[in-house]
Amino acid sequence: MNRFHPTPLALAVMSLLAGAAFTQARAQTAAVQIERVEVSAQRRVEPLQEVPAAVSALTASQLESRGVTATQDFVAAIPNMSFDQSFTHLNSFVVLRGVTQINNADSPVAIVVDGVPQNNQKQFSMNLFDIQRIEVLKGPQGALYGRNALGGAINIVTKAPGAKLEGFGGATLASGNDVTLNAGISGPLGAAASFRLVAQGRQSDGLIDNDYLHRKIDGIDRDSLVRGKLTFTPGRDFTVDVQAGWRDFKAGANHDSVLVDGPTRVVNPITNMFGKSFGSIGDASVKLDWVSGLGTLSAITAYTDLKESYRGDLDFSNPRDLPGGFLGFGFQAGQGQDLRVRMTSQELRLTSPDDQPIRSIVGIYVLRTDRRLATHAYVDVDGSLDQYDNAALRIVDLSEKNRNTASAVFGQLDFDFNARRSTLSLALRHDRDERKQTDLVGGTVRELSFSKTQPKLTLTHKWSKDSLMYATASTGFRSGGLNAPGLPDFRAETLTNYEVGSKNTLLGGAMVLNLALFEARSKDFQYFYVDVARSSQIIGNIDRVRMRGLDFDARWRATRALEFDAGLGLTDSIIKANASLPDTVGKHTPKNTPLKATLGAQYEWPLAGGTLMARADLEHRSKRYWEADNVAVQPALDLLNLRLGYAAAGDRWSVALWGKNLSDEAYYSDINSPRFSGLPYGIGWRAQGRTVGVDAKLRF
Repeated sequence: MNRFHPTPLALAVMSLLAGAAFTQARAQTAAVQIERVEVSAQRRVEPLQEVPAAVSALTASQLESRGVTATQDFVAAIPNMSFDQSFTHLNSFVVLRGVTQINNADSPVAIVVDGVPQNNQKQFSMNLFDIQRIEVLKGPQGALYGRNALGGAINIVTKAPGAKLEGFGGATLASGNDVTLNAGISGPLGAAASFRLVAQGRQSDGLIDNDYLHRKIDGIDRDSLVRGKLTFTPGRDFTVDVQAGWRDFKAGANHDSVLVDGPTRVVNPITNMFGKSFGSIGDASVKLDWVSGLGTLSAITAYTDLKESYRGDLDFSNPRDLPGGFLGFGFQAGQGQDLRVRMTSQELRLTSPDDQPIRSIVGIYVLRTDRRLATHAYVDVDGSLDQYDNAALRIVDLSEKNRNTASAVFGQLDFDFNARRSTLSLALRHDRDERKQTDLVGGTVRELSFSKTQPKLTLTHKWSKDSLMYATASTGFRSGGLNAPGLPDFRAETLTNYEVGSKNTLLGGAMVLNLALFEARSKDFQYFYVDVARSSQIIGNIDRVRMRGLDFDARWRATRALEFDAGLGLTDSIIKANASLPDTVGKHTPKNTPLKATLGAQYEWPLAGGTLMARADLEHRSKRYWEADNVAVQPALDLLNLRLGYAAAGDRWSVALWGKNLSDEAYYSDINSPRFSGLPYGIGWRAQGRTVGVDAKLRF
């Protein structure tokens, strides 16, 4: 396990925070309590401290005080979780307790927005604004949160339409001429309906230099979003929620750096092509809730149309630095893909009343996915992106059509006993996936099917109103699938998890301390690698993996003005058997960060009728093992964020100055070494360095 070696700046900040805590705690004269958080982690609204699972939650006020505007921002606060973007604007990798998201496969973490599953990995790279709450559940959650949730689930709740007319407008100006504008309006539509409409637009020049093209390469040409919600209540017991959204984007892509000295030396990209990704996401859903004596019957219908294309360098170099050309063939090479995914889902769920000693949830779920993917590799003669469409330059032409039909039945039964101090929960889900792939170039058709029954058993005991313990045994499942035509398919992944945890509220409600210990065993662990020679992205399997560790989080309201939060995540994820790569046995799994620690402090005081707020957040990441052989290892790093904001009386307007990665740590957010990339050198996606900015918001 890696030891914590914080930077001098991190140590200085931590010392200041500790000194402030001691001073303020001594000055405290009246009892204070932290914010009471309610979540819907178990499909029922209940206090966070009463949920028998490892759950991290961020409320609207916490999201705003932390300056959360994107997925990476909130993940930074979650122990045992990481999120990295690379290659294209939407491409991302989430790792939760060692379980890894990979390209071209189902996410191992269920993403749910306002009750609607987000069934494609590219939907998780979000612009987060107008959010009410974010919940992260750890460990298998398939029984209630859907297919492939073997690592956990993320429940995102956006702000609902209001009963009175209100609105907001905001702007952010940040490093790299990064400009974001957003606005929203909400209010009633008669006596039985209300609406909410929000929109956002962003563009930037970028922060990362290309040392060959001598220009910024990570800019955002546009990233625009509009989202609307309508809520109807035609009867006291009947509610209809209609949502629709549209996102359109174009941004930098394919600007990996060539690793000169491995991950320890971070360098700029040197591609001769100015890569771009572009596309759109359109989605719509209808949710019906009917409350009766039996409980709440919910029906959720959703549709998503996702497009993403990219064009860029395949050798990630240029004629000056790579005179021999791509793989020594004497020419430069480019690549590109066109992806389109259409998804339609239907869920029907019956949830019994909350106030009964025996409670149940039962449901069915069906998902239809149509996916088309075209991949071209080509000779690069002039560095232009439109060479992708020139058939005369084409080296590799792969085009496929995939159809996936997934269905499931699920249920959970909770039984209170021992004077309702103890609860036994039994959950069960059965998934079936049917997959069909058609090679649009060669005409070959392949079909596969996968199915799995996933049980979960949880025993909870409340020692008092402020303390509980739980023990869980659960099974998770991620479907197998088909690689590109001509490549072997990959097996389904299953995970068995054992966990014990404790949740405690202390000091009269001023502090919470939560701890969970877990051990999980994965069979056919899925991982990703690239075969550049065949211009193919490939998913493979590691036979057996063992994961064990802990989650710890705490919040302490030291005084009415000062609050602290801290988190610690340990995940020892080790390969136990791997017939295809026997030298990797005993090594860490790909993308594993064994230790992550966070510390935050926030101080508020009245000023001129409003509130002045100062916040500091420190995130420590231990060494990171990028691939199964553990050759590419990223050194430990510390990221420091600061925010100073002022909100006028009644929160009518606010302004904030902020800085992220203030120590300007240089690191990669994704790495592919020669063994797993097919290139004679490693490549890495450089993360952005220090950014500073100002936010302003007006509410009416």
